[in-house]
Amino acid sequence: MYAILDIETTGGKYDEEGITEIAIYKHDGESITDQFSSLVNPQIKIQPFVQKLTGISSKMLKNAPKFYEIAKRIVQITDGCIIVAHNASFDYRILQTEFRRLGFPFERKSLCTVSLSKILLPDQPAYSLGKLVRNLGIPFSDQHRAIGDAKVTVKLFELLMEKDTQKNILKMYVSSEQPNKVPSKYLEIIDKLPSEMGVYYIHNLKNEIIYIGKSNNIKKKILYHLTAKSKKSGVIQKEICSVTYALVGDELITFLKEQNEIKANSPKLNKALRYRTYPLGIRLEERKEYPKLIIEQVIEETSYLSVFKNVKNAKKALFNWANTFGLCLKKTSIARNISGPCSNYGIDKCESVCISKESAFLYRGRIHNLLKSLQYPFSNFIIVSRGRKSGESSFVFIENDIFKGYGYFDLNHQIKNNEQIKSRLVNMEDNLDTQKIIRSFLDSKKYNKLINLDAI
Repeated sequence: MYAILDIETTGGKYDEEGITEIAIYKHDGESITDQFSSLVNPQIKIQPFVQKLTGISSKMLKNAPKFYEIAKRIVQITDGCIIVAHNASFDYRILQTEFRRLGFPFERKSLCTVSLSKILLPDQPAYSLGKLVRNLGIPFSDQHRAIGDAKVTVKLFELLMEKDTQKNILKMYVSSEQPNKVPSKYLEIIDKLPSEMGVYYIHNLKNEIIYIGKSNNIKKKILYHLTAKSKKSGVIQKEICSVTYALVGDELITFLKEQNEIKANSPKLNKALRYRTYPLGIRLEERKEYPKLIIEQVIEETSYLSVFKNVKNAKKALFNWANTFGLCLKKTSIARNISGPCSNYGIDKCESVCISKESAFLYRGRIHNLLKSLQYPFSNFIIVSRGRKSGESSFVFIENDIFKGYGYFDLNHQIKNNEQIKSRLVNMEDNLDTQKIIRSFLDSKKYNKLINLDAI
């Protein structure tokens, strides 16, 4: 039996957090057999960042039961079960902390769906709960609320159970130890960390940066590094001496800052990202009569329409472009059949290039439409999003279609020209990775507004 759960907390110092919401689904390996959920009055202050993330306020919890009032129900529903959670070490530690305050032990075996996903779903671009389930096509509502997160963890766990046909990995990753125990030597490091969004830097005894990462909750991510069992986490646990950080406030800048500083500092545990975050590219070969789209490993000094983390994502984009713009699959590097029409021709997605009925002139017009769709919305503009604190906004600056950097400004001050922008600018390098990151955020509209500087 499994107790699949999610917990929301107040945030704050390590081992001083309180539970604000809990949801548990008892699962027999086939289906849900019992469930329990409740808001919880933690009797302590909720950190502002956590309140903004979850939407749970102290006012909402005023009449909610205190933990001791629901403790018996939690013991009953989890009895004889393996605790399952996304980053199980965090949720399990929080439960143990609450029971320890009541003077009772709480011991269960545990299973982390992050660790399991990395084994059974090795090609996924990200393993945070939101990004992972969306990439898998699992509907997700009420993110950062216990019921929503627990429900989607149930769906993820059921998928992982199906993938693990021999149940070997499942058995291997069930832990009977206490994975949440952080050695006391780390407590001083953890206490100084914020539960906010930003980029963090893990230093060794020589003050060398051995790892750079990003998170929307720096403290929670460092706790994960200090309790996880991966090879990388093992090195971090052995060598960590201190953690420094930079609060960011905006997700786009967090991504840009992380990849820029990994390239600049080359930490030994960031090997995969030292050179390229997106190592695959699609380029346009125009030397022949009909242009050809080619997927390949990124080569220096070569222009690419877009870049990708793996072949799967590159092929997906290529098929999407072909369907959207009526392109011929035989004019790409993924064409398989040498003679006859391409597969898109049979479903009216290709305009007969593969059977030599469409002119090169018309086909190049389709390619032009594709290229136009991949351009920035303006040549000179800023992307405005939230800042690091109340009353502040952030901006990302594009000049002549080139990414220049980012900065911050107070809401009671306007930035309307290049001089004002550059006076606040933190310069960064424009490269294929930054272009990909910025375009992805523009496509998803994860910003407050765009300002076309040529229109001011």
